[in-house]
Amino acid sequence: MARLLVLGGSWFLGRAVVEEALARGWEVTTFRRGQTGHDVAGVTPIRGDRTNPDDLARLAAGGPWDAVVDTSSFVPRETLAVAKALDPVVGRYVLISTVSVYEGWPVEPLTEESRVLDCPSTAGPDFGFDGNPGPSIYGFTKAGCERAVTEVFGHDRAVLLRPGVILGPYEYVGRLPWWLHRVARGGRVLAPGQPHRSIQPVDVRDVATFALHTATADGPVGTFNVTASGRETMSDFLTACQQTTGSNATFTWITDEEWLVAQGVAQWTELPLWRTYRGAWAVDSVKARDAGLITRPLLDTATDTWAWLRNGGDAVAHERASEQGIAPDKEHAILGTWDARERDRCGSQ
Repeated sequence: MARLLVLGGSWFLGRAVVEEALARGWEVTTFRRGQTGHDVAGVTPIRGDRTNPDDLARLAAGGPWDAVVDTSSFVPRETLAVAKALDPVVGRYVLISTVSVYEGWPVEPLTEESRVLDCPSTAGPDFGFDGNPGPSIYGFTKAGCERAVTEVFGHDRAVLLRPGVILGPYEYVGRLPWWLHRVARGGRVLAPGQPHRSIQPVDVRDVATFALHTATADGPVGTFNVTASGRETMSDFLTACQQTTGSNATFTWITDEEWLVAQGVAQWTELPLWRTYRGAWAVDSVKARDAGLITRPLLDTATDTWAWLRNGGDAVAHERASEQGIAPDKEHAILGTWDARERDRCGSQ
C-alpha cells in the first residue's frame, strides 16, 4: 500500500488528491493547521504550521512516505524548510505550481521550455512585482518554491506541475459557480470575445489523478504543464452551463474586445475566463498527455459542479470569490449600449 503525505488536503485540489488517493486504497496523511475546511474521512491528520520548525520536525517523525503532494506552497523560504525537513522521509516531492511562473504568461504561448521568472529559494512572500498583464508576485514566489524543491530533491525526485485555471466541485475562487448561476438566471447573457476561441480550464479531479500518477515510484518526474487540450471553446463552455442548468438563457456575443475593455469590464474576473491576451489559453500540455494526463469534457465538469452546488455545496471562504462576476445592472447597461452601437452601424451601411 502506497503511503502519501498531502500538505493541505481540505480545500479544492488538496481535497481531490486525498479523495482519489483514498479511493485507490492508499494510506493518506494530511498536514495542515486545521483552521479552515474539514478533514476527509479516512485520513491521518497531523496538525501544524509549515512555518514552524518544531511542527516540521514533528511531521517528519511521522514518516516515512512514498511521496508528498504539496498543494499549499506559496513562500519559497518556507517551502525550502519543508523540503529539507521531508527529504529524509519522503521518496518523491510533487509540487503544485502554476503557469504564472512563466515570464511570458499570459501574453505568449507557452511550453515547459519557456523562460521562468527568476526567484531565489530563500525569498519571502513579497519577492518580485506585479505587472499588467504580468508577471506577478504570485508567479515569482511560486517559481521560488519550484527552485526550493528541486534544490533539495533534485531532478530525479521532484515533480513540478503547472496547471492553469482549475474548475470543478469545491472550487473556492468561484469562476464556474458564477457562470452556472448567471446562466441559470436566464435572459440575455453577455458572452465575451470570439465564441470559437479555444480555452483550457482543467477539471480538479484530472489534476489530482495526474498528480497521483506522478507520485508513484514508477511515475514520470520533471516539469509538466497541466491544462486541457484546447479543443473546446468559450462557446462550448457557456453551452455546457446552459445544458447543465436547463436554462433558457440567450447569449449575446460581444466580439469587439477592445470595445468591451473600453466599457470598463475587468478581464478574468468580471467575466471569468475571458482574457484578450493570446497566451492565456495557449499553454502546451502535450508532455503531460504523453505521460498520462487525461482531461474530461467541460460538460462533465459543469454538470458535476452544478450538482454539488444544488446539493448545498459550499466552498471554503476565500477573498478572491468576491471578485468574480459582473453586476447585473452593469451587464444590462453594456448590452444596451452594444445594441445601440450595432443599430447605428447597420443604419450607416
